[in-house]
Amino acid sequence: MTAVRKPDARLAASLGHEFQDPALLERALMHPSVANEIDGSGGNERLEYLGDAVLDLVIGRLLFDAHPDWREGSLTRARASMVNQASLAARARDLALGDYIRLGKTELRSGGADKDRVLANLFEAVVGALYLDAGLDRVFEFTRRAFAKPLASGEVVLARDPKTRFQEWAHADRRETPTYRELEDTGEEAADDRFRIAVELSGESWGTGSGRTKRSAERAAARAALERAGQGDG
Repeated sequence: MTAVRKPDARLAASLGHEFQDPALLERALMHPSVANEIDGSGGNERLEYLGDAVLDLVIGRLLFDAHPDWREGSLTRARASMVNQASLAARARDLALGDYIRLGKTELRSGGADKDRVLANLFEAVVGALYLDAGLDRVFEFTRRAFAKPLASGEVVLARDPKTRFQEWAHADRRETPTYRELEDTGEEAADDRFRIAVELSGESWGTGSGRTKRSAERAAARAALERAGQGDG
């Protein structure tokens, strides 16, 4: 066991909820590394799974309501940018969730309480626990507060690098990370089409592009892939 702060009034205030079943919150705060040391139960992994699904629904609905003029592609990209690892870790830090997480000895020594991966998973687990304890309406209230700034400002949109946009779409829609493969290098340094690149998901080409540099060719490939995915409205 690790010496960490126990769930208290400060955490309840941050979450906007006093748990009826405290065991749910305690499970959400239990990292798999410490659960394996205690009982091999997997810790908060099941709650993380549930919270991930609930967040997709809730963020999707909140964006739908907040931005009635956005098309499907914009909503999908915005949702992906709000539920990615860095964003969720930032929300967890805002709530000081890292003060309460229980970690195994190795994870504790390696600074796990401040790792984006650990904090993002923790945030999802807490959402899963909140949903089970109080239902969807309470999760909506919590999420509105936690994501108030990006929801209100629209800062998640839209003039993004096409590689970033395609990756966000692929994460949200396919749960995959695109890979880029060089198809051709003519060796002609001044040529606008020196490099030809394909962007792939699960080995399938989703778009190809050419450019003077590899980076510009990758961007062109990503733009082609966005068109194929129906996300070319920017």
